[in-house]
Amino acid sequence: MDSKIFKISLIAALAGFLFGFDTVVISGAEKKLQLLWETSDAYHGTVVIGMALFGTVIGAIFGGFPTNRFGRKRTLIWIGVLYSVSAIGSALSNDPVTFGIFRFLGGIGIGASTVAAPTYISEIAPADQRGRLVGMYQFNIVFGILVAYFSNYLLNGIGDNDWRWMVGVEAFPALIYTAFAFGIPKSPRWLVTQHREEEAAGILEKLGLKLSVGDIVRDLEANVQAGAETIFMKKYRFPLLLAFLIAFFNQFSGINAFLYYAPRIFELAGLEESTALLSSIGIGVTNLVFTLLGIYLIDRLGRRTLMYYGSFGYIVSLALVAAAFFFNWTGMAVPIFLFVFIASHAIGQGAVIWVFISEVFPNHLRGSGQSFGCSVHWVLAWLIPSSVPFLMSWIGPAPVFGFFAFMMVLQLLFVHFMMPETKGISLEELSKRLLRK
Repeated sequence: MDSKIFKISLIAALAGFLFGFDTVVISGAEKKLQLLWETSDAYHGTVVIGMALFGTVIGAIFGGFPTNRFGRKRTLIWIGVLYSVSAIGSALSNDPVTFGIFRFLGGIGIGASTVAAPTYISEIAPADQRGRLVGMYQFNIVFGILVAYFSNYLLNGIGDNDWRWMVGVEAFPALIYTAFAFGIPKSPRWLVTQHREEEAAGILEKLGLKLSVGDIVRDLEANVQAGAETIFMKKYRFPLLLAFLIAFFNQFSGINAFLYYAPRIFELAGLEESTALLSSIGIGVTNLVFTLLGIYLIDRLGRRTLMYYGSFGYIVSLALVAAAFFFNWTGMAVPIFLFVFIASHAIGQGAVIWVFISEVFPNHLRGSGQSFGCSVHWVLAWLIPSSVPFLMSWIGPAPVFGFFAFMMVLQLLFVHFMMPETKGISLEELSKRLLRK
């Protein structure tokens, strides 16, 4: 793997580290904040937790605009700024509304990063390495999750305001990432869509990619008809459906709901608070190890094969978690089953989703297509976790996890009957294959 492209991809992928850290860091503080501000489950889920998730929806829906209009690089820089402001503001908040507003800003950064970072990396990556390079974004997400769990464990109990340190420490990596983002080149494929072919040629030569400006221009001319195009045109309905379904099933596995409430779920299973936080670190380690395995395999076995593995693992593990709560199995049964769940996610959906969505749309619509897929993902990531505290207290965890297991049976059918294999195929060739005239 070319070291220059690897370093550039790694810098862009660091947006994923902040995504993972910001998503999970709240898990160590959310119960403390509910007690501190004496909020109901519904208010807590909607404002303290839900505002960040609502921000991800806004960031994903509108993230395609700056990614297309101002470029992938500039968007990545502003994402770092949003993370920095969010972390500092959240740590200094004294009421749930102010806290929710600053968490909302961080959510915008998360949503926009899922559009800009995979899009940028896919456009500078060689076809035979694209899965691993875009997969670094997911690796950084789970690395951020692990660091957040570990940070929460270390900071828990250092004082009455330990929650401020939990959410505020994110400012340090956010500022470092922002500084690094200034040094990466612009995407050559984006530059061609802006009719800046000479600048694109210089970057292609600098990166050593076996791709010419002429190849990109010909693909653009072959796809673009007279007038403005959108991803909602009839000929793009298949990639649109693929992006929708992979994002839909990602969230109906229950992954984000679990990551946000891992300590709470472990306590429901009978573990003490400190043991629950420590088990969360185990979840982070499992996630990291199996994400590395997924990234190693994604360009070898392919996206579709990994989704098969993940789907079977989801079904088994989620069914066992539901059974454990239904039959009141105590001790380490639930954590062990959830470790299997996380491993299944990491090697399947976790390794594949951002790679796959960034591949299925043509160059001139990639930002918009990525934005659509991410919007579906984050709308559901907002609605599902925001409902979890209420659902857990109303119907209990067993039916909730049983429903997630059923949804993964439907995902398995999607993988078998609809999902194409995209490994090792150039972005330009993929746009031809997935087009529906």
